[in-house]
Amino acid sequence: MKHSILKLATGLAAVAIAVQGQSAEETKIFAALAMTKAQESSPIPTDSGVFLYDREADDWIRTGPVIQMISSITTDPADPERIFLACGNGIVRSLDGGETWKMTSGWRESDFTKIAIDPQDGRNIYASSIWGVSVSYDGGESWKPANRGLAEKFSRTVVVDERNPKRVLLGTADGVYQSIDRAHTWKRVRSTPRSVILRMARSEANLDLWIVGTEGEGVYLSRNDGKTWSQTAPALANNNIYAVAVDPFDASRMAAGGWGTGVWVSNDGGETWRARGEGLPSQNVTSMVFDPQQKGRLWVSTFEEGTVHSDNLGRNWNEGGLMGAYVYDLGVIGVE
Repeated sequence: MKHSILKLATGLAAVAIAVQGQSAEETKIFAALAMTKAQESSPIPTDSGVFLYDREADDWIRTGPVIQMISSITTDPADPERIFLACGNGIVRSLDGGETWKMTSGWRESDFTKIAIDPQDGRNIYASSIWGVSVSYDGGESWKPANRGLAEKFSRTVVVDERNPKRVLLGTADGVYQSIDRAHTWKRVRSTPRSVILRMARSEANLDLWIVGTEGEGVYLSRNDGKTWSQTAPALANNNIYAVAVDPFDASRMAAGGWGTGVWVSNDGGETWRARGEGLPSQNVTSMVFDPQQKGRLWVSTFEEGTVHSDNLGRNWNEGGLMGAYVYDLGVIGVE
């Protein structure tokens, strides 16, 4: 495994968020990160941004603009030329596959964490931030706040329901909220945890299955498409869980991890969990994702000690690169 992460790609042409039904060959693993441990002469991380995993080179390649604190990346499922970056200083968009970029949010909007696009109508875009939700109904040309009904504005993650794009789920500091009118109004989902939702994922193999990681309340599951939630993984009940993932090929296989927890896995749909932290370079886990091209492979990022991957649900771990990085988001994007 090479350690270099300084290779700069010429653009993000042909990059698109993976959507239901895409073949595994049309996807890549991405990491949105800041180099922290590697910085010795500057307080500002310079080797930061979005990196794509190149399977042939077995290496991570930086792509897109060099902007401090890019929290995540997404693109229009219907138009891969339209790419959006959730950044600390706003929302950055490209309309030409990454050849050129423009800040589209105003000075009032900042600290964005995640962006979700309506898979049926790319004009509808939702962005979570520590200040609440910002929405665009004109493809990102303009943005406005959409916080009606939220008890707490702080939001870390947002997901559009691909079966019903009018429905949007939001992870806030007051649990999971739902909108059924494209974010015009929000309502708290019953039985959701009261703490901050740090991460949210939906099973591709079973769209009724959702999993969230929380601040101080561990892991919660919903098996009825987000209508009700229940706590799982008792050993993690009091932990901050920054990473959750469900195997896209098998909804019974899932994983979770957070600060000081290492990785925990379930092979029976969340009924029982096992610790798989042995062999990790650090027990502080920041993000994770199952690989859609390598069946059964789980990627995990650890704080400042690199990424690792396992092909047997954490029984053994292999080096994955990005040493020294703080990975904000580890996920999957599609490519043409």
